Amino acid sequence: MADVMKLNVITPEKQFYEGEVTMVELTTTEGNIGVYPNHIPLTAVVSPGVLTIHEEGEKKQASLISGFITILPDSVTIMAEVAEWPDEIDFKRAEEARARAERRLTSGETELDTLRAEMALKRALVRLGLKH
Repeated sequence: MADVMKLNVITPEKQFYEGEVTMVELTTTEGNIGVYPNHIPLTAVVSPGVLTIHEEGEKKQASLISGFITILPDSVTIMAEVAEWPDEIDFKRAEEARARAERRLTSGETELDTLRAEMALKRALVRLGLKH
């Protein structure tokens, strides 16, 4: 049996995931990280990206939009604004959001909130990246 750690992913609406894992991969504001059991304690800000959960013999992926991660040697807690399994994502809506954000970013509009449009594009691309 491989080393395992406890993973909790919590959103404002629900307990998204709770279980024992061998590794967790996600995106933070500092870049992509992989967390194994016995990792040094760390707290980081989560950026939009794919959350990859490695269980013994199985790998699950979900979209993770933003939040915070707390890492301890025997546990990882992610407090996420949004976390979605692929079957929970409305891919048509994500495609529309991607197109809308791209239009805004290429419009040349002077009053455009560029950061907001870029984040909307990133969220849409993360969701679309989970489409099988």
